[in-house]
Amino acid sequence: MSATLSMPPHTLSIVVPFYNEEDNIVPLVKRVHEALAGYENPWELVLVDDGSSDATVDRGLQCTRDYGQHVRVVELTRNYKQTAAMQAGIDAARGDVIVTMDGDLQNDPVDIPRMVARLLNENLDLVAGWRKNRQDGLVLRKIPSKIANRLIARMTGVKLRDYGCSLKAYRGDVIKRVRLYGEMHRFIPAWMATVTTPRRIAEEPTTHHARTAGVSKYGISRTFRVILDLIAVFFFMRFRARPGHFFGSIGLGLTALAGVIMTWLAWVKFGLGENIGGRPLLIVGIGTLIAGIHFITTGVLSELLARIYFESGTIRSYTARHAPPLGDNEGWHKSA
Repeated sequence: MSATLSMPPHTLSIVVPFYNEEDNIVPLVKRVHEALAGYENPWELVLVDDGSSDATVDRGLQCTRDYGQHVRVVELTRNYKQTAAMQAGIDAARGDVIVTMDGDLQNDPVDIPRMVARLLNENLDLVAGWRKNRQDGLVLRKIPSKIANRLIARMTGVKLRDYGCSLKAYRGDVIKRVRLYGEMHRFIPAWMATVTTPRRIAEEPTTHHARTAGVSKYGISRTFRVILDLIAVFFFMRFRARPGHFFGSIGLGLTALAGVIMTWLAWVKFGLGENIGGRPLLIVGIGTLIAGIHFITTGVLSELLARIYFESGTIRSYTARHAPPLGDNEGWHKSA
């Protein structure tokens, strides 16, 4: 390691989810070993197979036999999608620092030491990769990504230029406090902001290569699900511990509006002596009152669900076949 990359002692886990990447898994493992050839701290490589139907698992297990126990394979029982696969890898990771990256060879492992050094030396909780010179199609990938990044940054308040880059370095004890589901891997920096301050989140330019084998499985084309998850992130960041305030404030506003409408109609009926039975405003007032009561009761129920959420953090979004457990000093790659 060069002097510019000196860092405190730590253990490092690199998590890589794969789905039908039989042509990429062996070259990636080789590149990781080449990039970390002079790494001075113990590290491990966690390969997560997301229910592949090709030879991805077999080639991953062959890498374990070829390189050693520090190359570990976590095999999910079926295809749970990228977020669950990433969560499975994070759960299996044992390092003080956890790095995630894609398995399609577009992320470059050579960036890992620099990102880890910045994480530790600058006392950060997350260093997110920024694909400054992204090697993807303009219309189908770059433009939708830029729009999504700006929308996410505006709604969450976490100002990053590239939310979609999977190459990220985390403090292990912080990322393990975040549970991922749905399409939430796109919003990990925002979720991190629920357990740490955005001041401890930074961005680092990284190398990005064009895909040379296989096809993309996790594109940004799932626009509607991404938008729904973004709404969920926005809600959780501001009202996770007090959802009743969110729904209750809407409910109180609606009931107040309904009260004004009904008061006016009561004056028209009893003060002016006019008939209000055929007025559309009566229907609006009744509907608004019902909606307000509905939001208030929803707020009460959401408070109960929030209590359940905070008290039970053991539910997982995947199932996996686990290898025999390793001891604390086993399964690490250590420099000679």
